[in-house]
Amino acid sequence: MITENAQHNGTVIHEREDTPVYKSFSPITILAHLFSVVFHPLFIPVYVVAFLLFVHPSYFSGFSPRQKYWVLFSAALNTIFFPAFSLVLMKGLGFIKSIFLRTQQDRIGPYLSSMIFYFWTAWTFFKMEPKLPLVLPVFMTGVFLTTVVGLLTNISFKISMHGMGIGGLIGIFIIIMFQNTMWMAWPLSLALLIGGLVCTSRLVVSNHSPRDIYLGLLAGLFCQFIAAAFIL
Repeated sequence: MITENAQHNGTVIHEREDTPVYKSFSPITILAHLFSVVFHPLFIPVYVVAFLLFVHPSYFSGFSPRQKYWVLFSAALNTIFFPAFSLVLMKGLGFIKSIFLRTQQDRIGPYLSSMIFYFWTAWTFFKMEPKLPLVLPVFMTGVFLTTVVGLLTNISFKISMHGMGIGGLIGIFIIIMFQNTMWMAWPLSLALLIGGLVCTSRLVVSNHSPRDIYLGLLAGLFCQFIAAAFIL
């Protein structure tokens, strides 16, 4: 589907929505691709869970190493493996054109499958409370709500998934800061730095507009706040 017309030297150029954006490789684009992969939205939930398990001083203080790794494995299974497997399966069955999800149509199925897995993870963690600290189901509920927002906004424009993931990371760190359970100056500063690098990287190597990225960031941020307001 033709989405944009550009005029250059008197010639009208038609850009197609399903056409990938190729850019010359340089140190900047290589770093941008690296940040895009390392901080892919599929990985963000596991990064946050690992932070809560192994960095935060009190949330999991009474848990044995085996119990902590079980929680981390459960989070990775439901937020990385199953969504990624569903994505590959959809590609194999021809439901999507590319695993890179370059078009809005390609994103519908992955959004729906991720919603199921994120909701199940949030519900499982919530049912295990008070064994698990409440911040964990709060975070996963925020991730689920972010996916819902992503699906709804996908009707009109292609919101940035990377932006939503980074917004969720920053949002949960702000929530932890206001709970006064840990000195959050360096984790929040690091999250903001990562957010700036990832959002800049998506501007460099993707076909997202600044609006797509900024709205994704705000969606991830406020969905965490909404989850915390209703659950904490």
